[in-house]
Amino acid sequence: MKIATFDVDAQNGFSPVCPNELPVPNAEEIVSELEYMASLGDFRIGSKDAHPQNAVWVVDSKDEMLQPLHYPNADLTWVRHCEPGTKGFELLKGLPETTEYDFFIWKGMEPDLHPYGACYHDIREELSTGVIEFLKQKDVQKVVIGGLAFDFCVKTTALQLSKAGFSVAIYLQATRALTESGYEQTKAELTTIPNLTLITDREELAAYFN
Repeated sequence: MKIATFDVDAQNGFSPVCPNELPVPNAEEIVSELEYMASLGDFRIGSKDAHPQNAVWVVDSKDEMLQPLHYPNADLTWVRHCEPGTKGFELLKGLPETTEYDFFIWKGMEPDLHPYGACYHDIREELSTGVIEFLKQKDVQKVVIGGLAFDFCVKTTALQLSKAGFSVAIYLQATRALTESGYEQTKAELTTIPNLTLITDREELAAYFN
């Protein structure tokens, strides 16, 4: 059985390295766990947010975030983050170059697109990024996911892959949430998904690959 690992948006823009973006507490701690996770898999997938300077969802302060928008593929306001050419766009220190992954996705590049999951360029899930097709072409049956943030892009990517027919696991040591409440709410939500598993430690992770 082929198993792929997926580093979802493990970028400085979601870490304390970039405090003015969307810093996830203790984000840097996931790097060693993503590396361990990848050492067990057959293929390594990665993704990045790649947001333009003129994005329609950008607001100036965090107090203005999470307000609803009326664009079909940009649903909420956010502060600027993960803009190409900035520190926030880069992967967390210790992760490979993008060219070292077997498949890599850049998402949210259009001003009016702000997808969360890495499987589709749009919120409506009509325009594929190609990763589902890649995994099927490689006869992958299971996908193990980590990255940032657990309560948004990691969650949505996991749900998309589950809907596509893969057995999906999220390795909790290799992900962090924007908020503690978001973490608990997302855990509760994901435990109801039939073909989705939450893995808590390295021993359990190694067993999942066997």
